[in-house]
Amino acid sequence: MQPDHILLRLGEITLKGRNRTRFEQQVMTHIRRTLKPYPKIEVTRTFGRIIIRLNNEPYEEIREALKKVFGLSSFSPVVKCAAALEDIQQTSYAIMKSFAEEPATFKVRVKRADKKFPHRTQELLPLIGGYVLSRMPELKVDVHQPQVELTVEIREEGAYLFSEIVQAAKGLPVGSSGTCMLMLSGGIDSPVAGWLAMRRGIQIEAVHFHSYPYTSEKATQKVIDLTRILSAYTDQIKLHLVPFTEIQTGLKQMKKDNLLITLMRRAMFRITEKLAEQQNAAAIVTGENLGQVASQTLSSLQVISKVNTLPVLRPLVTMEKDEIIRLAEKIETYETSILPYEDCCTIFLPKSPSTNPNLRVVEKMEQEMHWLEDEIEKAVSQTEIMVIKSGEHAPVQTSVQTSVQTSIQTRDEEMDALF
Repeated sequence: MQPDHILLRLGEITLKGRNRTRFEQQVMTHIRRTLKPYPKIEVTRTFGRIIIRLNNEPYEEIREALKKVFGLSSFSPVVKCAAALEDIQQTSYAIMKSFAEEPATFKVRVKRADKKFPHRTQELLPLIGGYVLSRMPELKVDVHQPQVELTVEIREEGAYLFSEIVQAAKGLPVGSSGTCMLMLSGGIDSPVAGWLAMRRGIQIEAVHFHSYPYTSEKATQKVIDLTRILSAYTDQIKLHLVPFTEIQTGLKQMKKDNLLITLMRRAMFRITEKLAEQQNAAAIVTGENLGQVASQTLSSLQVISKVNTLPVLRPLVTMEKDEIIRLAEKIETYETSILPYEDCCTIFLPKSPSTNPNLRVVEKMEQEMHWLEDEIEKAVSQTEIMVIKSGEHAPVQTSVQTSVQTSIQTRDEEMDALF
């Protein structure tokens, strides 16, 4: 049967005690924003549930949109009827008859939220199941592994009947845990880290470092596309595009290739923290994974993190690569992440980076780089901000595209001279 309502479950939010109302209101706000293209729907909140009245809006489209709302545990397309036994029986039979292929087994499950309903739960099971069986004698009851589990949820305003549970994004509503800066490289890991952070209620602002002319416009466009995919879970995301060429070339000229990645990452973290201060962000999120590359050993992470005062959140730190890839495929960032456009870390990757850098050596080197602090401040001041919204397709900003106008040949010549 075509559903006329959707019954939404809040999962973890229901455990929030005195703060529960605030979390529920934030989920309601996100739902209304997500379903803004469907003006006829009505969204109401009742104890432990959110109910959407479809009013002939397309359920299939709304279902896909709801899957991306953090804070929802699951939802079901339902048929609502009056909270009266006869209406419930007739609707149950109509649902069972509506399957394209008639099921062989079924089970009735009753949730009696309205304790004033005249029949107790154990009475309702045979009253509903028996009514269906009397009209569909070929059906069998299987309480362990039924083909169809027909659920009847009885509330004061009516009875909701359904046989399907759709898993949603779970977690906490975006923004309920504050704002963090996501260091977004364009690879597989960092978009997944951003998604996991959002699922814990974090509103992310993405930070991407570009090194024109050594990285292409397509590399920046890839990051914009990844940000747009993530924005489907939160409506819009700020993307900070940081010019990093001068810092990278300056570090490269220090002729300390084994420490180049360490110095680069420390500079990136310093810039990101300054941007976080401007945006009132409480932490930095990265896609770092323990032991995956040279800069992600415990020793390297310790030396790199010493440059920060803000907490650094690493959602992927203990995950296997195949787990990260599966999540990337699930959230639809994987195909974009593997596009062959190099980021600034890849371009300047040394042959033998240090896996155990010495903090005192690194700090001494930075003290001797009298130009570094000025270049960091310059990079912060020249950072461009784009607001990326779900569904919008905008090119890279012209000022970024034309910041360095060089041909591929010129770029190659400059890289040969540098390396």
